[in-house]
Amino acid sequence: MALWRAYQRALTAHPWKVQVLTAGSLMGLGDVISQQLVERRGLQAHKTGRTLTMVSVGCGFVGPVVGGWYKVLDRLIPGTTKVDALKKMLLDQGGFAPCFLGCFLSLVGTLNGLSAQDNWAKLQQLWPAVQLANFYLVPLHYRYDRSPHHPSRKMHIMNGWRQSDSHFNLELP
Repeated sequence: MALWRAYQRALTAHPWKVQVLTAGSLMGLGDVISQQLVERRGLQAHKTGRTLTMVSVGCGFVGPVVGGWYKVLDRLIPGTTKVDALKKMLLDQGGFAPCFLGCFLSLVGTLNGLSAQDNWAKLQQLWPAVQLANFYLVPLHYRYDRSPHHPSRKMHIMNGWRQSDSHFNLELP
């Protein structure tokens, strides 16, 4: 609990930095989990460069872009009801996700030498229903700061499905 309280204090004091670092950390952790539990590489065969790439993409692209999008999305559709969550999911998956994922896959693909065809195949594997759960289950104040006049509500990215799918984004089966 002390670690969680320290995290909350840091989130309150430095929301943007914490959001970016959280995104990078979650993406790095997602890649470690993918390599160790899904791919069963073992520590000797772990691709450290791949994990560092995911951390970099999380800090430099995913955290800032998704955090900014959540701000825009909540201004467009305020509220946290089931209907609001459904509206957010539809706008997110219908408008933002194709653009974001196209950029994300292109960036990761470029960093890892994947072709445009390989990136397109990966785009088709993502699952919009998980984002619906994100909008419905994750409280808004953990996704971003809705009101600059209330310092207790700070930015935070809780988009684990995007961070934990590094296996699908970095290597073809």
